[in-house]
Formats: sequence, structure tokens, C-alpha cells
Amino acid sequence: MKARVPHTFALLFGLIVLAAVATHFVPAGTFDRVELQGREVVEPNSFHHVEANPAGVTEVFLAFPKGLLETAHIVFYIFLIGGAFSVVNATGAIEAMIHGVVRACRGNGEVVIAVLVVLFSLGGATIGMAEETLVFLPALVVLARRLGYNEITAGAIGLVGAGAGFAGAFLNPFTVGVAQDIAGLPVFSGIGFRLVVWAVLTTITVVYIVLWSRRRRTEPTTDDHPSAQNPAGSSSLGPRKWSVLLVLLAALAAVVVGAMSWGWGIFELSGLFVGVAILAGLLGGLGANGTAERFVEGAAAIAGGALVVGLARGVLVIFEASSVTDTILYAMASAVQNLPADISIAGIYGIQVLLNFLVPSGSGQAALSIPILAPLADLVGVTRQTTVLAYQFGDGFTNVFTPTQGYFMAGLALIKVSWEDWVKFIWPLQCMWIGTGLVLLLISHWMNWGPF
Repeated sequence: MKARVPHTFALLFGLIVLAAVATHFVPAGTFDRVELQGREVVEPNSFHHVEANPAGVTEVFLAFPKGLLETAHIVFYIFLIGGAFSVVNATGAIEAMIHGVVRACRGNGEVVIAVLVVLFSLGGATIGMAEETLVFLPALVVLARRLGYNEITAGAIGLVGAGAGFAGAFLNPFTVGVAQDIAGLPVFSGIGFRLVVWAVLTTITVVYIVLWSRRRRTEPTTDDHPSAQNPAGSSSLGPRKWSVLLVLLAALAAVVVGAMSWGWGIFELSGLFVGVAILAGLLGGLGANGTAERFVEGAAAIAGGALVVGLARGVLVIFEASSVTDTILYAMASAVQNLPADISIAGIYGIQVLLNFLVPSGSGQAALSIPILAPLADLVGVTRQTTVLAYQFGDGFTNVFTPTQGYFMAGLALIKVSWEDWVKFIWPLQCMWIGTGLVLLLISHWMNWGPF
């Protein structure tokens, strides 16, 4: 009998149980924190052990609700996006637009994929696009199907494209800006080499996604019959559908401008898409009741993806409540302290990759690790600029792999792809990314990349 792969919820709950067991063996410890320019950072030489507080059965079962509480803003963001796009889809506007795109690009699906991956990569490299990719995924699924590709291709365009840019970012204020500031480097310094890094990673990503998708391409979906979600039953773009598309286009432009210039976060984006749902429903002819019904249906359909975010956070809830997160970080840093510089780079890189499983937040990981690893780099002869790049790679590469990354798991739920199927797709690219990252780090070390 063929063994079944456990459901994502079962896997994550298993990780929570393992984390709870680990707290009985890992000593509790903590670093002192100080405030630096409005942010809380770690004092590098302040680690000390504290009273053990291992997790018990109660903490295991409370990890899920506590995880939901800590990630409530992301959970409800997902619900609202699901509702908003259900309304937009019900107007038939996206289907009509996709129909037009496919007609214009028939036979050139690979060009469409390549261009879109580059655009998403630019978003990750400049405005730190990550959670924002979720709003694009429903439309990307429709586009992929119309071009003869599957849901994994749709997810790859948005999630992996933005992930490549995020890891190789040159202007990301949430990773490069924060980490360089904490390390004492001029903010956004070293942009020349970072542009090379971004170009290399994006090229590898585009080639991999295009080749992977080409091998699995089927006949494009051409069923244009009316559906329950398209009462108009027409694939042509009339005035109503154009007005819906203009609302959606304006909203997506607001996402970019808001993130770059107005400091928008999850709350502002959530409110934006509530407005999109209302305007799209009314302009698209659904009426007040129809708009509300479609919104509720969409939110209900995405419930699994929303809930998985809180479950994924449960692992971190266990570690943080038991005060073992800092102990793990301290052990990692100690392991590379006396190694030669070239090997230390690989060690620092490995620490950052592993740390992303514990601290999925990019700025949070910078605040935790850079105050420790930057002085460590000084001791072993590695420039702080190279250390920041190691942090970037460690934080960015596994964002579209680790099941503890909430927005990524929500994205898989949106495109209805299991984590297990996604791993089969992404694993070779993960190896390429991590290997390429090590080569780029060694190059930056050999060129004594600075200013220091």
C-alpha cells in the first residue's frame, strides 16, 4: 500500500510537538536587548542562562491559538484578500482579460512567464514584496491555465519570482536597509555588486521556471462557457469589466506606491482590498447583496490557508515561551567563531539559513542576528558587508520553502498546491540558490567588499 504524505496541518502540528520535546533538552538562555535608533537589538556578549521553562502538553495545544493571535493581522489579511478576489472573479473581468492576453500571446507562454518573473523579482528587490504577492496569485492561476501551465507555475511566477528578488535585493528597506543600519554600514551601500547578485539569481530563477514549466505544459484551457462565477457568460471586455479592471489596476499601483512612499503595511493593504471588493462588486453589476455573498464565499474558501499561518507560528511560540531561541542562536555563533575566514563565511551563511526557520521575519532576523554576527565577522576577517549579504541569502532563499513562513503557506493554499508537491518542484532550485549564494559570498570576501 502506498504511504500517504501527511496533511500540512499534521506536519506542522508534528513540528510543534518536536519543538516542545526539544525544550526539555535545550538549556534556556537569553541575550540582553538594547534600543538602537528605535529598534530593539541584541547585546552581542550578553548571553546568559535563565531558569528552564520547558513546554508541556498544555503549551502544545495552546501553541495554535497563540500563533493565530500573534499573526492575526496576516490571517485576516488573507481572509480579506480571498473575499475581495472572489468578488472580482465573479464579475468575469479577470477571465475576460486573461482571454485577451492569451489570444495576444498564444504560443509565447514562455515569454510571458519570463517577463512576469523578472517583474516580481524587481518587486522583491526594491519594495520587499513578499506578502503582497498573495493578491496576484488568483489571477496568475487563471493566466497559467489559459497558457497551458499548472498551478505550480502560477505560484512560481509570483512567490519564487519575488523570492529571488527578495534574497538578492539591492534596495529592500526591510532587509538590506535594516541590516546595514544595525551593522553600522551606510544604508544601501555596495549597490553595484548587489545588482550583479540580483541579476544572477533572477536569471537562474527565470531559466529554471521556464524549463520546468515547458516539460509539463499541456493544452491551454479554452473553455469559455459561462460559469457560476461569471453570470455575464462573456469573455469580451465591456464597459463594466473595464471599470472593474481599472479599479484593480489602481489598487495594485497603490500597493506599490503605498509600500514605497507611504509606509503602508498589512493593515493598509487589507483596507485597500475591502474597498476593491465594494467598488468591483457594484461596478461589475453584482449589487450590494451579490457583492456581500461573493465576499463571504471567497473568505470561506481561503479559511484553510488563513489558519495554517497561525499553526506555522506555533513552533516559534513554543521556542520563545521556553526561552531557547537565543540559546540556539548562541550555539550557532559559537560554532563558527574560531574557524578560518572562508569557512566562517559558510558557517555564518548556514546559521542564517537555519535561523530563518526560527525567525521568518526579515527585519526580526536582522535585529536578532546582525548584532552578534557583525562583531563575529570582524574577529574572523570577514567584512560586515559580506555578513549582511549572508543574512540576505539566509533570510530570503528559504522563504518559499520553509513551512513556518506564514505568507508562503497561505500562498500555497491560494493556488491549491500542497507543500509536499511544492517541495518536489522547488528543491532543485533551492539547491541552486544556496550553492550560488555561497559562491557569491566567497567572491565578495575575496574582493574585500566594503566599505568595511
